[in-house]
Amino acid sequence: MPFDPDLDDELDADFPNAGTGADFAPITLQLAPAHCGQRLDKVVAGLVPQFSRSRLQQWFDDGHVTVDGKPAKGKGTAYGDETVLVLPQPAPEDTAYTPEAMALDIVHEDDAIMVINKPAGLVVHPGSGNWSGTLLNGLLHHCPQLVSVPRAGIVHRLDKDTSGLMVVGKTLEAQTDLVRQLQARTVKREYLALVWGTPRLSGTIDSPISRHPKDRVKMAVSNAPMAKPAITHYELLETGELDRRPVSLVQCRLETGRTHQIRVHMQSLGYALVGDTVYGKPHLMPFFHRQALQARRLGLSHPSTGEHMEWVVPLAADFAELLERVGIEEPEAA
Repeated sequence: MPFDPDLDDELDADFPNAGTGADFAPITLQLAPAHCGQRLDKVVAGLVPQFSRSRLQQWFDDGHVTVDGKPAKGKGTAYGDETVLVLPQPAPEDTAYTPEAMALDIVHEDDAIMVINKPAGLVVHPGSGNWSGTLLNGLLHHCPQLVSVPRAGIVHRLDKDTSGLMVVGKTLEAQTDLVRQLQARTVKREYLALVWGTPRLSGTIDSPISRHPKDRVKMAVSNAPMAKPAITHYELLETGELDRRPVSLVQCRLETGRTHQIRVHMQSLGYALVGDTVYGKPHLMPFFHRQALQARRLGLSHPSTGEHMEWVVPLAADFAELLERVGIEEPEAA
């Protein structure tokens, strides 16, 4: 199932061999006259599409591709009568789809979907530097049939240090339906965030987001052509004080779900999240060990029955303790 590149929560992992029983046996290719004059790396990429071009390029660089017995350069030219030997090399991402036992806080589960209350500190999807110990690994252990569903049923994600609700499709049909609901912006996602300062009572932030032009770790509000639409509705719930500075508990409702959307949007108004080490001010970091953000409410139409379903979870213990420190009561679920 193709994922819309404009859909929420871009999943930045691309490993076509993961979970597919990749074969790393040597591959012998006999080039044909039709390949004459083409770049060698492009020819090889076309003949072994099961491996990404970036991985093939690494194998060229490391000497794992030879032409007529001699190390080959990807930028070289094919003449159409060579024998090319490719020696595939395993990479960490090849074990990304390994089931791993872990405790999952399952709020709801049936034959079609699973709703998880993700703890802060858990990475959702394998990626650079996190090829194991992710929610995906835990899902595959809990529900082995998810190996046949793209991304193990994951349709959206939460940042590593954001806690709260996520939905997983347990079948291809359920996952497809959930993706369509996200595309139609009918999935209800409400978050609670503690921010520095005192925003106005309510508002809508309709500001596109793209990668930060100078810091590739960050996202930023942008009018660049590549920026993607992003809309956040927020409401001020209550105010308090932390280290003699005003803080506010804000409820945010997402129409879209771009990477770091709430953190970027609130910071763009001048109200960075408490504990946010990426978008907050360095001298305010010691007051909380992560961004104070939780996906508290999730509502959707059940993919099989069409019934509207909704879940609310209490704040994570550390977030609840933070609210107590600042003199704000945890809001009751309406």
